[in-house]
Amino acid sequence: RPVTLERVLGITSCGNSGLACDPQSGLVAYPAGCVVVLLSPRKNRQQHIINTSRKTVTTLAFSSDGKYLVTGECGHLPAVRVWDVAERSQVAELQEHKYGISCVAFSPNSKYIVSVGYQHDMSVNVWAWKRNTVVAANKVSNKVTAVSFSEDSSYFVTAGNRHVRFWYLEASSHVDGPVPLLGRSGLLGELRNNFFCDVACGQGEKAESTFCVTSSGLLCEFNGKRMLDKWVDLRTPAAKSLWVTEELIFCACADGMVRVFSPVDLHYVCTLPRPHHLGTDVSTITQASHLFSSKADVHYPDSVAVTYDPGNCWLSCVYNDHSLYVWDVHDLHRVGKVHSALYHASCVWDLQVYPEVTEMLDSSCSSMFLTCSADNTVRLWSSSGHHDFSNGNLIRHKICLSHTFQDLTKIIYMDDNTVPLLDAEGSTPAGTDKADGQSADSKSGVRTICVSPDGTHLASGDRLGTLRVHDLRSMEEILKVEAHDSEILCLEYSKPETGLQLLATSSRDRLIHVLDVEEDYALLQTLDEHSSSITAVRFAGRMLSRSSGLMISCGADKSIYFRTAHRTLRRTEFSRTHHIVRKTTLYDMDVDPTCKYAVVGCQDRNVRCVSGKQKRSYKGSQGEDGCLLKVQTDPSGLYVATSCSDKNISLFDFHSGECVATMFGHSEIVTGIKFTNDCKYLISVSGDSCIFVWRLAAELTRNMRERLFKLKQAQHLFLLICENRQELHCAPSSFTHVSSESEKDYDDDVDATNVCRTEDKQPATDCDQHTSSQSSTGEDIGSKHRCTHIQYCPV
Repeated sequence: RPVTLERVLGITSCGNSGLACDPQSGLVAYPAGCVVVLLSPRKNRQQHIINTSRKTVTTLAFSSDGKYLVTGECGHLPAVRVWDVAERSQVAELQEHKYGISCVAFSPNSKYIVSVGYQHDMSVNVWAWKRNTVVAANKVSNKVTAVSFSEDSSYFVTAGNRHVRFWYLEASSHVDGPVPLLGRSGLLGELRNNFFCDVACGQGEKAESTFCVTSSGLLCEFNGKRMLDKWVDLRTPAAKSLWVTEELIFCACADGMVRVFSPVDLHYVCTLPRPHHLGTDVSTITQASHLFSSKADVHYPDSVAVTYDPGNCWLSCVYNDHSLYVWDVHDLHRVGKVHSALYHASCVWDLQVYPEVTEMLDSSCSSMFLTCSADNTVRLWSSSGHHDFSNGNLIRHKICLSHTFQDLTKIIYMDDNTVPLLDAEGSTPAGTDKADGQSADSKSGVRTICVSPDGTHLASGDRLGTLRVHDLRSMEEILKVEAHDSEILCLEYSKPETGLQLLATSSRDRLIHVLDVEEDYALLQTLDEHSSSITAVRFAGRMLSRSSGLMISCGADKSIYFRTAHRTLRRTEFSRTHHIVRKTTLYDMDVDPTCKYAVVGCQDRNVRCVSGKQKRSYKGSQGEDGCLLKVQTDPSGLYVATSCSDKNISLFDFHSGECVATMFGHSEIVTGIKFTNDCKYLISVSGDSCIFVWRLAAELTRNMRERLFKLKQAQHLFLLICENRQELHCAPSSFTHVSSESEKDYDDDVDATNVCRTEDKQPATDCDQHTSSQSSTGEDIGSKHRCTHIQYCPV
């Protein structure tokens, strides 16, 4: 495979129906978008099952022997799917629901699967999955959030809003088609108006009992006659889920608590340790014992799901800040932490790879990247899943790493408000239909980020137009200013080869601000040529020159503006030198490593490469729907990755336009894609709050590294020539070169150093011919500091 999913940093489970443990191997399964993550807590290794229907996985459960996993999904005509865990392949499928599936379960004898639909689906199905037939079905009008089979597989129980119902399976008979499923309501008594969040049938001596928890914080026991026998107050504002063994009952409660009771008499046993508190500095948690120390005036995330590994006596807990802990509960007096992970709680808006810094050229730093989210945080991660804490370079650069969370290195909180850190949906029972755009429509949160080329400053822009700059050495905020009237869509630091130290900010308010980094981010210039939202702004400086900087911007007004930097006695200013207008909205743009082309992602799903004029165009998505939202070239310029609004990611050969690979797995739009500096990985982030780390095939990595080595050789050779000749300045950037003579000069420079280059095979478009005719006099557009006529280029 050209690309394989190696690691998922995220979880979309919001209840006990979305968390399961293989009783044989101890693998913990949970959904992450359209992917099921199979986690080995001891080794911190993941395996993945990708839902080929590209629908969001909402619920899952293991068979008793651990060989099979059943999943439910949401969307139009959702299916119940059975997967072979060892092969990670689908072995069965059932389509009987219409809107979504809230919970599924295997019978203990693995003969049947029961699935319950969303409230509007109103269906309960019992499926003899090996024969691919529905043997029994019925309707249910209440919202159902949980299901549990009895130990002898003779009945199962569903729980939900004012609903506890016992469904009995009759002896099999030769009947064509499903038979009505016999159901009897539990006798709720004075608790009939409660919301029963979760249910679990008893085991061993308590096999005839059924246990439930209510959203108001009550633990209830029903006897074999379906009567509410006893209940106990959990002393918590709310309860979310429970897990029952022969000896213990684990109840997930609010404020990070997991209460433990005895199933024999519902007597209280103990309370497990809480996880990290909200707003914690993860880099200071160097030992698990720091989690057990109580702190005053702090809040904890709610426990929303629990599952138990009987072989190791490990309890896995999911909290509503999208964190996952695995506790060793073999000795309840000495509970230990086996595994912990903390992920974004809502939509991840942007992604940046930590730059290659001379003082930090090591494997630990090359795998680091940053993400920002609607949860109002910026997080520093390691794509390799581990840190080398003995590395002296990291200590010299003063970046503190977390020993508790192996993937997560650091969290930067934009303010003290902890509300955005919690998933509101995770605080509601499973099966609630998600509102359209709920995860990405909040007005809070960090919208875009950018790291300075020297790796010392982090700039971030939020949805209210506020610009912040943090010093990554001390993690302190050194600048906060209300830069724009609307959300900031793009931030970009100037490249070192331009000789400038600038920061450009673009916004939905149609303005670009240029700030001087050396003068404490003083405002140099405001550019207002665009008539709509500015989706991308990029700096460029020609690789084989010492030209002044070039700024390119594109926006929803279908325009691309080229501007050249000019130094004056007092400051640097940008003047417009070129303007291209397309017939479609431009959503994103990147500059190839040679700074010869701007690569633009368009609404018509085409990738357009421009260099003052359009050089080539090809389809940037394999699908027929949606538009391109993100484009990204790899560090060598051989490949370009695109994300489409149909949630797919594609990888293309930059020069030929040939599709190399197509990936899917996110359940919301992909909001950012980046290649790592070592050319090993492609990282994607999405509105589903998840981060996917894709490993590139060895052949692709080798091709990129060879190309990158030759480009660096060419640049090094050019700098030596310039030093020997004592040249003070060179020609303007190649973006302003539209004459064929200038193009040829660049090609000769690259060919002289044996840098491979694929010739453009596509014929010139009408736009190309029009642009060339304007430059037929041989004059360079960049040499005249004036704007050319607007060119309306046909698509």
